[in-house]
Amino acid sequence: MWLCILAMTCAKTAAAAANEPVPLDVARADVAEFITSMHDKYGFDTATLTADFADVRTQPAILDAISRPAEKSLTWYEYRARFLTEQRIAEGTAFWAAHRELIDSTVDARGVPGEIVLAILGVETHYGRNVGKYRVIDALSTLAFDYPPRSSFFRGELEQLLLLAREEAVDPRSVLGSYAGAMGAAQFMPSSYRRYAIDASADNKRDLWNDWADVFGSIANYLQAHGWASGEPVLTDALIDQPHAHDLDTRPVVLDETVASLHDKGVRFETALPATAPAMLVVAERPEGVAFRVGFRNFYTITRYNHSPLYAMAVNDLAAELDAHVATAPVTGAAP
Repeated sequence: MWLCILAMTCAKTAAAAANEPVPLDVARADVAEFITSMHDKYGFDTATLTADFADVRTQPAILDAISRPAEKSLTWYEYRARFLTEQRIAEGTAFWAAHRELIDSTVDARGVPGEIVLAILGVETHYGRNVGKYRVIDALSTLAFDYPPRSSFFRGELEQLLLLAREEAVDPRSVLGSYAGAMGAAQFMPSSYRRYAIDASADNKRDLWNDWADVFGSIANYLQAHGWASGEPVLTDALIDQPHAHDLDTRPVVLDETVASLHDKGVRFETALPATAPAMLVVAERPEGVAFRVGFRNFYTITRYNHSPLYAMAVNDLAAELDAHVATAPVTGAAP
């Protein structure tokens, strides 16, 4: 018996050790080449970068996490249940009431509804509560040098992180974020941070961790830059005449249909948009069976924030709940 217990204990110890962070080998050819390229392209000091990367820890847990994202492993009703909870709706309603004036002043000017911005915050970080536990330089280095399927993308983001840190005068080793390197309450990747984050509070810095004006304004700016159409709907429920169902492909996240073409294929839904408005059919699995929805231009815009249709549906549905609840919430001073 004791041999079995010892074997099980050793197996658990080995598994735990295998998942422990390990120092990044700065002598690796690909790491050294990256450091040299940052010097050659942008003038970074090689010795300083080498010291920074000697402090980096490769995170096996990140490689595990990126291999099983929720958007690919859950059905719609399972995914929805994670974000459309009474607690998240109640806390979002209170958060909106506390920041109503600031949201109005920084968001409405860009034509993006406050409830959409708040819903993105609610889905991404529970209104700024969970911004990530990993050092971003660790996350991006792990994925850049040890995740071959997308190493090129994450090396680009690692490059952008170093440029961002230099521009904003912060230590790149101090920045915390998600396992994929997304940062702040808005969960911007470094390239998006550099391109779309704004200084809405006019204090000469873009702070997506602590400055709510910058957070609200940056999310709205991102959506506006990706084609948000002010006043247009995001999504509507639909029914399909079964004889026509085989003509419809719901796999690609593209606006490959119009209101008219979907109607012609037996998709029944109501909208005030013109017949030529772009649209796409979306599958929404429910416990009792498959349901369908139709996404419009603003639905596609939300998928530019996260390419999953499950994500865009969650944002839309949470926004609707917040909008329905916030009407009766008192307006208070901004929360700390």
